[in-house]
Amino acid sequence: MPSYSAPLRDYRFIFRDLLHIERYANMPGFQDASLDLIDQVLEEGAKFCEGVLAPLNAVGDEEGCVRHADGSVTTPTGFKDAYKQYVEAGWPGIGSTPEFGGQGLPRVVNLAFSEMVASANMAFGMYPGLSHGAYEAILHHGSQEQKETYLPKIVSGEWTGTMNLTEPHCGTDLGLLRTKAVPQGDGSYKISGQKIFISAGEHDLADNIIHLVLARIEGAPQGTKGISLFIVPKFLVKDDGSLGARNGVACGKIEEKMGIHGNSTCVLNYDEATGFLIGQENKGLVAMFTMMNMARLGVGLQGLSQSAVAYQNGLAYAKDRIQGRSLTGPKNSEGPADPIIVHPDVRRMLMDAKSFNEGARAFAFWTALYGDLLENSPDEKVREKAGDYMALMTPVIKGYMTDKGYETATNCQQIYGGHGYIEEWGMSQFVRDARITMIYEGANGVQALDLVGRKLAANGGRAVFTFFNEIDAFIGENEGDEKLKVFVDGLKKSKGDLQEATQWLMANAMTNFDNAGAASHDYMHLFGITALSYMWALMAKASLEAKANGGAADPFYDGKLATGRYFVERMAPDSAAHLAKVKAGSASMMALAADAF
Repeated sequence: MPSYSAPLRDYRFIFRDLLHIERYANMPGFQDASLDLIDQVLEEGAKFCEGVLAPLNAVGDEEGCVRHADGSVTTPTGFKDAYKQYVEAGWPGIGSTPEFGGQGLPRVVNLAFSEMVASANMAFGMYPGLSHGAYEAILHHGSQEQKETYLPKIVSGEWTGTMNLTEPHCGTDLGLLRTKAVPQGDGSYKISGQKIFISAGEHDLADNIIHLVLARIEGAPQGTKGISLFIVPKFLVKDDGSLGARNGVACGKIEEKMGIHGNSTCVLNYDEATGFLIGQENKGLVAMFTMMNMARLGVGLQGLSQSAVAYQNGLAYAKDRIQGRSLTGPKNSEGPADPIIVHPDVRRMLMDAKSFNEGARAFAFWTALYGDLLENSPDEKVREKAGDYMALMTPVIKGYMTDKGYETATNCQQIYGGHGYIEEWGMSQFVRDARITMIYEGANGVQALDLVGRKLAANGGRAVFTFFNEIDAFIGENEGDEKLKVFVDGLKKSKGDLQEATQWLMANAMTNFDNAGAASHDYMHLFGITALSYMWALMAKASLEAKANGGAADPFYDGKLATGRYFVERMAPDSAAHLAKVKAGSASMMALAADAF
């Protein structure tokens, strides 16, 4: 059976040495978040994830969820008790505002806990996973009454939240949705329609489920301009906060999926269910995108999480499995063969995974810190940069990190050889669970189009040029340091490739929009490589400084430097290939007529 161990040492390095999180102690959310407290929180989180959630991961995969004749859903054995422990320990509220019962810790700390949950049991983590997105949407767009009615229970975990966008005929193109909302004259609406692929749409873990539903009010404009967002609770809430009648929403079926079997992905049927408008009529996408952006960051983290746990198990197997001899002579002379970790190709797969995992984790946390700064910094320029970076990096984190997360999980399965294809070893589940991350919350092709079509041009390209200037400043400050040379040179090359690709798009995308579409996937990956190259340069500098300040005897820092060097020398050079494909344009991609395929 596979195992999971939380990367607490890496978290400590990121918070202390990379992000220097103590610098923000004067800001709301950070004032009580000392490094010692963060360590304690994450250590307790690790115990819960390793001891409670991880053992249930295979159970959820094997059992799945059961829908009963009345539309109710039973989650896998052990999930209900695990969720009870999760709520009683206060985990749902660690990143939420104290005003509604949260602990008010920085979101970046909550992100670390979320990674542990997803690595230990991704399907379980999806039950409360969208609740924080629902919390954000109501917090930023709901009325005061809605906040007071729903947020304390969502923050406590007593109620969970969902996001209802997709319909059978309507996925990415939300302008086609048919779910309708009929005003009732008392401020409520009757919601009718069908939504599909709704994660945690029905379950037995919480007392109530707060569905956030996109629908079109009768008479509203067609397309995305006529979409509104509604709160549609599973049980209506009385004036005193207690639960009232069952609402007109029911689970029609549970989707049969490739992975995440432990999560109840539902078809939800709305039959004149009572709903309540969030924000303004016909402005639902504005509110929903608050939730979707949170979800996309979370999905990027899920891609990392499955790569990370697959790596841990692939590494353990590579150290234990003996087969063949090292090309440079026996390393296990007392045994009949050497452990397979001596073989360069096994090392390639492990190092690809390790260098991606640690670079991607740093990138996700670095970006999440900007989310905290956006909310809490008193400096307007800091908030502007933070908002720019959050918008720019979100599609890269979602798209690049899930593409690579799935790839590295598959490579770690490969380390097992034939055993990796056998269910009892557990590697298949990591691969199957990782696969959905490339699809939901906006398929990765859509993320790439969002990056090149919207995010690059926003505010005259202010965000991407700010990023380029930041990298240039780092290079200028450090290119004379011989110990950092390999990192600075690698960063300079990938950043140069990204800048050239950006300039090519600016010159060629507007004259032929297919050029933007044809380049988008490779541009997104080129951006991801550059971002991770920057993270590795920052981590290398932090590691060298830590070694110089009393950490010379700690092998962790030497491991960081060796892993980062591998990324720069063996993975970052892919930037050149992505640049070449960006500049190839769309001609060959669009040349064939549809009936010639």
